[in-house]
Amino acid sequence: MRGLADICGAKRLVNIPGGTMDPMLNIAVRAARNAGDLIVRYIDRVESLTVTPKGRNDFVSEVDRQAEREIVNILQKAYPSHGFLGEEGGHQGSARGDFVWVIDPLDGTTNFLHGFPQFAVSIALMHRGHLECGVIYDPLRQELFTAKRGGGAMLNSRRLRVSKQNTLKAALLGTGFPFKDQSQVVAYLGMLRELMKDTAGIRRAGSAALDLAYVACGRLDGFWEIGLKQWDMAAGILLIQEAGGIVTDLENGDKYLETGNVLTANPRLHGFMFEAIRPHLTDGLRYAPPGGGARDASTDRVSL
Repeated sequence: MRGLADICGAKRLVNIPGGTMDPMLNIAVRAARNAGDLIVRYIDRVESLTVTPKGRNDFVSEVDRQAEREIVNILQKAYPSHGFLGEEGGHQGSARGDFVWVIDPLDGTTNFLHGFPQFAVSIALMHRGHLECGVIYDPLRQELFTAKRGGGAMLNSRRLRVSKQNTLKAALLGTGFPFKDQSQVVAYLGMLRELMKDTAGIRRAGSAALDLAYVACGRLDGFWEIGLKQWDMAAGILLIQEAGGIVTDLENGDKYLETGNVLTANPRLHGFMFEAIRPHLTDGLRYAPPGGGARDASTDRVSL
């Protein structure tokens, strides 16, 4: 019986037409591919890996660390003045500078450790706080999702658009459970219950990066999750925005990177999802400005 690594090796990744990507996006693609190749080499021998708990229901393996080192080494060689924010290494280099790479070397570590084939490499570049380019690479399916601010989003050689689903009744949604910090479980279950009764189905696959990429390409019609980190969602957010979707926090504002709470869909469906979850918002899910001041929602509300 062939293992997952053999199946992955059976096909080659489609090249981006013309090879004319932005140089920063191009180097991010190379880093993601190299990290993905490293991850796949271990897929059939995870039992031999050293795995360390990071916190409640949160684990890191030596593959996570090796993959992040590979990514940082490639990016740092090309752009030595840039900073890095990685899931495993934290802030590195000039993390307070103009350019910062946001890296999740293996999004879906628990899936990977169990042989569950849903995990990815996620890399995004921020310039003065704005997302500039993003890459999500699924090394098993060899699917390369890329986005450049103002330049659209792609899956291998195909341009992406979010789905045209305009009602909850036939929508397929994705989500993630708040399994690390369970202080908002009651609120989350209220949202889940409300959306379950009106949709075609809800999927929880265990990789936020791929969930967001699937919204960008229309495999999922919408997605929401509580308590993500920047490296979980930075690349996926840009993919969705460049594919014509709406990304907000749970208050319909733009503080998703600050709160870690994200709601996304095409413009019409997003409004229906927001109305369904709004009654279940708690103070703990609302954006709290630095210094404790009140949020002025009128300045950051996203137009639908």
